[in-house]
Amino acid sequence: MSSNVGLATPRGSGTSGYVQRNLSHPKPRSKPYPSLDDLHNDAKAPKHKPRQPDAEILAHDRKRQIEVKVLELRDALEEKGELDEDAIDDACEQLREKLGKEEEKIGKKDARGLKGYQTHELAEAKGEEQERMRKALGIREDYEEGSHWRGKEERLRAGLREDGGKRREEPREEEEDLGSEGSGSESDDSRASERD
Repeated sequence: MSSNVGLATPRGSGTSGYVQRNLSHPKPRSKPYPSLDDLHNDAKAPKHKPRQPDAEILAHDRKRQIEVKVLELRDALEEKGELDEDAIDDACEQLREKLGKEEEKIGKKDARGLKGYQTHELAEAKGEEQERMRKALGIREDYEEGSHWRGKEERLRAGLREDGGKRREEPREEEEDLGSEGSGSESDDSRASERD
């Protein structure tokens, strides 16, 4: 027995005396979840913000790709053994500068060629895709998701407050049209005579 939990002695209880915690009764949270109404009506409700890529990591990966190609060239030149160390360094430096300029001209590469572990590159490509889609659909940069429906709901609430909280009953046009045609008994009489 530890810290006064469980039985004083397991004798005669038909159990081993082992005490488990009740996993079906979780501890209450110190900060409760907000209700759905709070999330929908609260202007401070958390909005979905896509994760922004880290520019330093992206720059590091680009430099790393360049250095991999430079090292491949260095290995190939050293294996041939035709050039001395200074000439190999010069060739590597020229390749490094050439690849750096090409990288600036080309810019971003296609997201289809990225692997799953390249999360920052994928996030950058997704952000660019969303920006192109926003421009194609003509959506403003300051657009807030759901603002159209919130505006309609506020206008409806304002209208209800003006009416004293009562809903206005307006006759429908269909009901008026039916009332002007008559009771409809004439058409029923003609159908009955056709059956006989």
